[in-house]
Amino acid sequence: MKPTTDLDYVELYAKKLKNDKNLFQQQKILIESQLHSSRAVFSKFGTGDKFKAKAREYLKGTGLV
Repeated sequence: MKPTTDLDYVELYAKKLKNDKNLFQQQKILIESQLHSSRAVFSKFGTGDKFKAKAREYLKGTGLV
């Protein structure tokens, strides 16, 4: 069956992850790396209201907001 909807692709991807341990491990490493990078970037902004202000300033500077 050829995937036709977004949900079909998600289901196909989930099945591939379940059946291919190497693919699962690769995706796990990628997600953990992204989490680590995000923590490293956003930890520089402090906490509370200071965090919000600095995060918005950073995101505006990168053109994401």
